[in-house]
Amino acid sequence: MPILPKLMTMSKNIRIERRSGEALLPCIPELARLRIEIFRDFPYLYDGNLEYEKKYLQTYIDNPESVIVLAFDDDKVVGASTAIPMKYETDELKKPFIENNYDLAQVFYCSESVLNKNYRGLGIGVRFFEEREAHAEALGGFKHITFCCVERPADHPRRPADYMPLDVFWNKRGYVKHPELSTHYVWKDLDDSEETPKPMTFWLKHEH
Repeated sequence: MPILPKLMTMSKNIRIERRSGEALLPCIPELARLRIEIFRDFPYLYDGNLEYEKKYLQTYIDNPESVIVLAFDDDKVVGASTAIPMKYETDELKKPFIENNYDLAQVFYCSESVLNKNYRGLGIGVRFFEEREAHAEALGGFKHITFCCVERPADHPRRPADYMPLDVFWNKRGYVKHPELSTHYVWKDLDDSEETPKPMTFWLKHEH
């Protein structure tokens, strides 16, 4: 895979790769640990575990149309971004699109991105979007690319004082927030004793 010049200025050892299927297997343990680490932060506050993460990531190994974009520093995974056609996703995610008369076969879902804090602000997040969109284009047949994010109240007790939402970054990538496309997903927050539903809102980019 080609490396962007801005990444090369950081380290000649940084590389970005798209992987699917069994090519992902060597990265799964390290990727599972990275996901747990990053998703503990606001706004997800996810109290994860390795067993669940490995089971979740198995979806991307088993599905030949899925992709995980990986960022490596030498052989260490420092970031990853997952994506899969919406038709293979859970009922919770598909429901708002079905209710709003979207053809699921034409929707490509960019599920999550995680990136080690030491590697942020270097253009890797842009590459994650570019590579997932390129994968969707290679598969063909998609009119919409989407992702969703959790909605947290402005006065949430764990919201950092310097927290900056990524809305501007997403807008620059061509994505627009669609409040009518919303769902709930269940997980256990760090401060909770049990799982609770969290509101999730979708952002959408129309392909031409």
